Amino acid sequence: MLKKRIIVCLDVKDGRTTKGVKFQNNVDIGDPVDMAAEYYAQGVDELVFYDIMASARGRGPILDLISRVAERVFIPFCVGGGIGSIEDIRSTILAGAEKISLNSQAVKNPSLITEGARVFGNQCIVLGMDAARDAGAPSGYSVFINGGRVATGLDALEWAKKAVSLGAGEIVLNSIDADGVRNGFEIPLTRMIAESVPVPVIASGGGGTPQHLADVLSDGPCGGMADAALVASMVHSMGYTVGGIKEDLRASGIPVRM
Repeated sequence: MLKKRIIVCLDVKDGRTTKGVKFQNNVDIGDPVDMAAEYYAQGVDELVFYDIMASARGRGPILDLISRVAERVFIPFCVGGGIGSIEDIRSTILAGAEKISLNSQAVKNPSLITEGARVFGNQCIVLGMDAARDAGAPSGYSVFINGGRVATGLDALEWAKKAVSLGAGEIVLNSIDADGVRNGFEIPLTRMIAESVPVPVIASGGGGTPQHLADVLSDGPCGGMADAALVASMVHSMGYTVGGIKEDLRASGIPVRM
């Protein structure tokens, strides 16, 4: 059985790591470079770095900050926010990222997924998707962009399938409803997407205890079937460490890299 990954997310605003609830009321919680180095030391499998204001402000990635993070960690490092062209992808990779997350820009310009995958490989192009419950959507969930501020009218399941067909090699699936609430991941959404696409799905939004991760990573009949779980609040402010989370997951029968 493939090992499940634990990924730490650093949401960055104005050069500082920040955390909010349902994409609102974000507060400063530290320096992203130092935090990245600490989580690397704790044994995290990957890091995800999101510039949460770049798309809304219409600017590109902060290459200097990306470079400084990349100098401190030696694990896969994914960067998202404000990446709107092949040139942006190239410069971000040259700054030290291994993967590029396309979220708002993927919706606005789907051909960027295809072109990015053609030039840099499918494994490099990650679809970031922010989804919220929507009774009017065929799947029950719809897609939002610009940090959850703008409704797209896209159905979450259909968009996931389309993005993979265009070349996305992985999906970071974030539940807006669960984001920062710490009551558990959105299992029905995660399982629906994971069952429907042939690429890894990373569950994001809602992690508050190791059991929440065990639930979303489980391939059992009530599990989320995610290939990886993304955490933020748990390790930023709730006293958990990456190593401790992995120990609990292993005890629960979830295969993880120790």
